[in-house]
Amino acid sequence: MRYTLRQLEVFVAVAQHESVSRAARSLALSQSAASTALAELERQFDCRLLDRLGKRLKLNALGFQLLPKAVALLDRAEEVEELLRGQQGIGTLDVGATLTIGNYLATLLISDFMQRHPGSRVRLQVRNTRTIVEEVRQHELDLGLIEGQCEEDDVITQPWVEDELAIFCSPRHPLANQGPVELDRLLREAWIMREQGSGTRLTLEQAARHRRGRFNTLLELEHTEGIKRAVESGLGIGCVSKLALRDAFRRGSLVQIPTPDLDLSRQFAFIWHRHKYLATGMREFLKQCRHMTEGIRSSDQIDLPYYS
Repeated sequence: MRYTLRQLEVFVAVAQHESVSRAARSLALSQSAASTALAELERQFDCRLLDRLGKRLKLNALGFQLLPKAVALLDRAEEVEELLRGQQGIGTLDVGATLTIGNYLATLLISDFMQRHPGSRVRLQVRNTRTIVEEVRQHELDLGLIEGQCEEDDVITQPWVEDELAIFCSPRHPLANQGPVELDRLLREAWIMREQGSGTRLTLEQAARHRRGRFNTLLELEHTEGIKRAVESGLGIGCVSKLALRDAFRRGSLVQIPTPDLDLSRQFAFIWHRHKYLATGMREFLKQCRHMTEGIRSSDQIDLPYYS
């Protein structure tokens, strides 16, 4: 063959980072070595794979066609290397999870996975849905576990388990234990909200789209635990997954506000790039995720450690 795996590795890294210097750092190479590898790949086939736009390198049409094939080939090469090392071909897995899944499910899944496969390496990123989808689309993540919607043509979405949001408040709040509350009343309350781009925020806004009023957002926070603490202190009301509220509801530090006229159900889902090669490690991790939720109707029924 007229190309090497190292050349493809450099090409993929430059495509992801849009910079030779950042790509070199991610691969622990010198900038000159990375630049030489990319230039040699293009020279050998008399082609251009990236165009320079200011200080950034962007894939051209040929580069876009090559990227998923190069990523798949590198994944297979890593699998071969792991097999030759006697590690059963599990390799490295880059997983992205949205906040609810990342904080309450992903770490347990990864811990169990690494115990079952001692030679494996898993890297976890916890971001909002919009970011996870983009990183999967750019081949920066092997697998995404999301709680929002994904409508990218290049990304496969596979349902996982049902989830339901709950609107909640402090037990000292005027709405606590008052029975069902209509949306018009809720819109007048101060809200502690997730940020734009989160699956939680999108589900809540879609559920309320039949009303003309807007949410009175007092605070926007990126972390579920921060929202719970702010609501506990009496700053306002919030809306997050019942999975994240289960222990607080048991303790009585937070109480649910019944909202029968709002559909707050959604679906946790797996996502991966349409051209992604599903290596052994990825297939095993997906199998383990499904095993965790086997026979479960809703995420808040998953058996998790209880924190008092």
